[in-house]
Order: sequence, then C-alpha cells, then structure tokens
Amino acid sequence: MLKIERFITEFAKEFDESFINLLPSNKYSLKLYKAMKYSISVGGKRLRPLFLMEISKIFGVNKKMAFRAAAAIELIHCYSLVHDDLPAMDDDDMRRGHKTCHKQFDDATAILVGDAFQSLAFEILSDKKTHPNPEVRCILINELSRASGAMGMVGGQMLDLDAEKKKLSLEEILLLQKLKTGELFRFSCIAGLILSEKKEFKKFINFAKNLGLAFQIKDDLLDIEGDEKKMGKKTKKDYSRGKETLISFFGKDKAKKKSEELIQNSKKLLEPFGPRAKRVIDLTNFVISRNW
Repeated sequence: MLKIERFITEFAKEFDESFINLLPSNKYSLKLYKAMKYSISVGGKRLRPLFLMEISKIFGVNKKMAFRAAAAIELIHCYSLVHDDLPAMDDDDMRRGHKTCHKQFDDATAILVGDAFQSLAFEILSDKKTHPNPEVRCILINELSRASGAMGMVGGQMLDLDAEKKKLSLEEILLLQKLKTGELFRFSCIAGLILSEKKEFKKFINFAKNLGLAFQIKDDLLDIEGDEKKMGKKTKKDYSRGKETLISFFGKDKAKKKSEELIQNSKKLLEPFGPRAKRVIDLTNFVISRNW
C-alpha cells in the first residue's frame, strides 16, 4: 500500500505542475486567475486523471495527448468540488485541509471559477494538440459532456440534494451514485481507448461501473469512519443530513463486502492485458483500501 500511495503522491505532484500551466493567464481579471490557481493548488489524489493516464499506457497512447484528456476530466471534477462546497450546496468551509474557494474569496468568485474550469475542459479537448483526428476530439467532447451534465454528474448532484431525509430504494441509491460519481470514472476509463481509436469499450465500461461504485462505497465509509485531519474535510456530513447510501441501506459490513466484490470483478476484467495492467490493478486495489 505504501508503494502505491507514494506513486499516487508523486503522480499528483508532477501532474499538478503541468496542470496549472494550462490555466489561461487572464489579463482581464487577476482575481479570477488567482482563484482558479488556488482551487487547483490545494491538491488532491488526482485518481481520475491517473486512471486515464495508466489505461492509456495499456493502449500505447501518446503521453501528451493522454495528459490533456486527463486535465479535462480533472477540471470537471475540480469545478464540481468548487460548486459543491458553496452554501447553497454542501456548505463546506474546508477542502483538503485548506479554505474552500468561496471562503478564501467569495461565493460569486467560486461560481465563476467553476464555470471557467468547465469551459476550459472542453477548450482543451477541442484543440488539435489533444488528437489530430477531429472525430476523436468530438467523441471525447461528447462523452465528457454526457458524463458531466444532466445525464451524469450534475443530474446525480440534483438527486443527491433531493435525497436528504428521504427513504430511497436500492435502485434509486445506485442510480444516484452512478450519475454523481460513476459517470466521470467511466470517462476516465474509456478516454484512453478513444484516443487510441479502438472501438471495444465494453470491458472498460464494465470496469468503470464496478470501480465507480466501489469508490463511492469507500467514500461513504470514510464519511462515517474517516479521520478529518487525514481527509482535510468534515466527516459524518451525509449521516447528519439523513442521506441514504449503500452503507445506510446494507450496513457497514455488507457494504464493505460489496465493495470488495466489485474490485475483484474489476481486476478480472484486466487479466487479459497481463503485466501491462499491473499499475491499474494496484490503483484498483487502492480505491477500497485508502484512508484518505
């Protein structure tokens, strides 16, 4: 575990150095640029771009092209966090041990930072530097748009906000978590195949489905059991708001067992790729063994 944690930390540091350089030096508003840079600089595991980069390696994708797609997915993720932290959403003061964007600056600036991150993600994907084939760029844009919009992350966030103090069925919980978390992981797991111009997505769509749900179960467990100092944010938020999760539905032990089954199923899907998939397998194990 320590080895993969070091690898993740080193990747995040290297990724962030190039990631920040993608921000436009905004000659119109220095405040907006500072707020965007601040929101990225507070760090993160960068798991979505890491999965994208490592799966891309399996298919021999050019590293620079993979990085640009990875930056796009992380921009969408960062935009979602900045908006989630706002008083109208989850109302958080801390993120990764630092003040949230709206606390460091103000609510209006945080809204604009999220908007700017979202548009920059698609600007990057549409650029020829991401891939010389315009059809590939269009597929990437289409997939990320769907994953992050009303049929994906945004739709899941709406269901999440509506779910407080409500009793949900298992199907409703699974749909909420699929949209809110799973769809961005789906993009991370198929973008490498899109960049390599391969059409066989089914294996990695199934991989992403298992991975995203296992990730969310672990997140929900950490919300109950996690160390606030390690996580850099408040815990027990979902519990205090009466939100239904697979933990509240199944109980902790059964939910943990379910996450382990999902990870085992994910790893089986990688077996045909042999040693090339070792790093992705290590990352897959990390998803449910992490404590941050």
